[in-house]
Amino acid sequence: MNMILSVSLDWGIGKDNDLLFHVKEDMQFFRRTTMGKCVVMGRKTLESFPNAKPLPKRDNVVLTRSEDYSPEGVTVCHNVQEVLDYVKKYDSDDVFVIGGAQVYELFMPYCNRIYLTKFKASKPCDRYFANLDENNEWKCVMTVPREYNGLEFEFTLYERK
Repeated sequence: MNMILSVSLDWGIGKDNDLLFHVKEDMQFFRRTTMGKCVVMGRKTLESFPNAKPLPKRDNVVLTRSEDYSPEGVTVCHNVQEVLDYVKKYDSDDVFVIGGAQVYELFMPYCNRIYLTKFKASKPCDRYFANLDENNEWKCVMTVPREYNGLEFEFTLYERK
């Protein structure tokens, strides 16, 4: 199982249920990496998408405590084990946890790779991700520096040691 996300300099991931950075190249990387795969998210993440619609050409799985939540075009699960049982039909490389903060935290123990876009800037945020550079369980195995309108960022890949 994998995770994919972007973080600010201080490991912030969002504010008011929105991404901190909207950079076309990062969005394209996300789309390319997850296309045709299974994406696992929380209810608030789904609701942050345009018209609260699932991502096209992907199997969208939503984790929620709400028993009566049933949006069209998604598979709803109510606990971590339900999600793990559902995604067994996929190769683990084809499953991507895409947010939000609570869902990342819940599935961190089950992931072996994290595709992380690291922006070299800070913005006010209300959600954070674990600092992988200070975590002995993870190692950065790839870094690709990029820049957009003066904003420096890098595509990185972390693997569990």
